This record gives sequence, structure tokens and C-alpha cells, in this order.
Amino acid sequence: MDVGALVGGGVALIVGLLSWNQSRATNRRSDFTAITERLDKEVREERTQRRLLTRAYLDLIQWARRVGPDTPAGPAPEPPTELDLTPWHL
Repeated sequence: MDVGALVGGGVALIVGLLSWNQSRATNRRSDFTAITERLDKEVREERTQRRLLTRAYLDLIQWARRVGPDTPAGPAPEPPTELDLTPWHL
């Protein structure tokens, strides 16, 4: 067998494995970046919804304090229009 051909084949195999490993690492990095960006976006949206829901609860509590058990109650305050209540709809 030709030693030069074996060495060339071995080097080509090593270079191929290294480039394949590098491309896998790059794909993992880009996947990680995409996943973290999506999670950051979802966390921001959830925080906004939580703030709105908290505000709606606080408005309801303030309304309940103003309306005593023997006073006529007006309508309860409506939640903010941008608050997404679809998870609680039946």
C-alpha cells in the first residue's frame, strides 16, 4: 500500500470530522440563539400580561373596598382591554 495515500486519506478524514464537528457546533449555537430569543419574547409577553392582570385585580379590590355590604354596588370594573383572558374562558 502507498503510505502517502494512507496519510492523505487520514488527513482528509480528520479534516472532514473537524469541519463536521464545527458545523454542528455552529448549528447548535444558532439553535440556542433562536430558542433564547423566543423564550425572551415569551417572557416579556407573559410579564406584560401579569402586570395587566395584577392591575385588574387591584382595581377589583379597590372597588370592593369602596362598595360596602349595605351600599348599592355599581358594576365591577372591567379588566384592561389588552389583557388576554382566553386561557380562562370555557
